[in-house]
Amino acid sequence: MTSPSTTANMQTGSARTNGATAPVVSLKGVNQHFKTPTGQVVQALQDINLEIYPNEFLSIIGPSGCGKSTLLRIVADLLQPSSGTAMVNGKPPHQARLNREFGMVFQQAVLYDWRSVLKNIELPLEIMNHPAADRTARAREMLKLVELSDFESHYPWQLSGGMQQRVAIARALTVKPSILLMDEPFGALDEMTRERMNIELLNIWTKTNTTVIFITHSIQEAVYLSSRVVVMSPRPGKLIKDIPITLPYPRAPEVRDTEEFFHLVTEVRAGLR
Repeated sequence: MTSPSTTANMQTGSARTNGATAPVVSLKGVNQHFKTPTGQVVQALQDINLEIYPNEFLSIIGPSGCGKSTLLRIVADLLQPSSGTAMVNGKPPHQARLNREFGMVFQQAVLYDWRSVLKNIELPLEIMNHPAADRTARAREMLKLVELSDFESHYPWQLSGGMQQRVAIARALTVKPSILLMDEPFGALDEMTRERMNIELLNIWTKTNTTVIFITHSIQEAVYLSSRVVVMSPRPGKLIKDIPITLPYPRAPEVRDTEEFFHLVTEVRAGLR
């Protein structure tokens, strides 16, 4: 059961949005069960109720195995919930996926080594049978957005990990999705590269006006990036805290040294405990 204090906190987090604005993602009473090879039933998610609004940057944080990625995969139509409903832009996730209304960036860049950077970014449009000239123009536009225009002829194996993830972000954005789903995209990067990617991601988010749903294990990363942080419990994953991040945008790296940042990090950490 959610405590009264937790309920009040989650309502405060939701109240930051305009009540007249429809959510772009709505999860109501979502539960997810898996059956192991031995027949045991494991509950991954329990009674998830969450609304995400246009242009939010929402981070989901919780301990390993709490169901963060499972929740994201339900939104992405990669899993069907055992019960409850999921809606994306007012329609089932399957229809939203067919409409190319969201893009997804995984923990690994998942690029094709035999295709150049430009051709990797063009791939979604190629699958959709866009004319060659149109998809090349759009891919170059996305390369400029992620500041990799000079690398369009390179191959993934010639790029650093951070550059590969920028290519993956560019590819996800090439179909102009209204929602960007990101499953720990910077988890494998070193700390310096990760901080640089955080800055670049905020710049991309500002320019594209997408809604971002971001999975992370890093409390500081969640606070630095987000307009809102949702904390999940250990398995079975439940939403236990919804924290508005009141730091103003744009956010320079120096915001990490402020007292307000420290207090927000402390609040998220307390939620995890």
